[in-house]
Amino acid sequence: MAEPISSPPSTSVAPRVAAFFDLDKTIIASSSALAFSKPLLRQGLISRRAALKSAYAQLVFSLSGADEDRTERMRAEISALCAGWDVAQVRAIVNETLHDIVDPLVYAEAAELIASHKEKGHDVIVLSAAGEEVVKPIATMVGATRSVATRMEIVDGRYSGQVEFYCYGEHKAVAAKQLAAEYGYDLAQCYAYTDSSTDVPMLEVVGNAFAVNPDRALRRIANEREWTILSFDNPVSLRSRIPAPSPATVAVGVGIGAMAAAGVTWYGLARRKRDS
Repeated sequence: MAEPISSPPSTSVAPRVAAFFDLDKTIIASSSALAFSKPLLRQGLISRRAALKSAYAQLVFSLSGADEDRTERMRAEISALCAGWDVAQVRAIVNETLHDIVDPLVYAEAAELIASHKEKGHDVIVLSAAGEEVVKPIATMVGATRSVATRMEIVDGRYSGQVEFYCYGEHKAVAAKQLAAEYGYDLAQCYAYTDSSTDVPMLEVVGNAFAVNPDRALRRIANEREWTILSFDNPVSLRSRIPAPSPATVAVGVGIGAMAAAGVTWYGLARRKRDS
């Protein structure tokens, strides 16, 4: 009798998994706008009046959240604010202040969650509407694998005020799909974390959606769809856990985020005045 033919060993590779994180109020306990208003003020890029508006608008933003109409108008605010800013000056400002400003704002819960995903072999990706020059070094600081953020046009060493890519809303979901195609992620097994209802498209493309400190609209949606709700409330310094990025690394990645963030807070105040 002939010996049975054995099946060849399986060569299939398990699909890769990614955890997608929003940045502001998900990984850090504030917004880049409020965090960077003081160094921008010190260097003369924004006025004292604008800095006060930034702080006030951030309070309004934190209490009310941001709907789609409000966030879309941020693009115009960003363009008006940063057009003509010298890229090298902005990068130098953020290079000098990033670690001191951002380090104490990182949620301990977020840091632990990121570490847990990495221990499981998952890639960690930060998707943020803030500028890539600030998002990239923060992502490096917290141990993320990669990041995708808003990109601004640079002409002759200055920001033109034009937005090349706005990493917001549906665009975050598109970015997640593109990354999945490029790196082989199985979105059905992937995770996503955010505080904002504007990121629902990102939450919808993964199999494991989490609402972190959700705004009112996201809390309602999360309850309706039975998404897990998490509460992060313990920002703690990461200096003792994660080495600071080198000055060269920070300098490569940082200009526009501070500008974009400052523009975001200006919008909140302007919208409140229009609605009052």
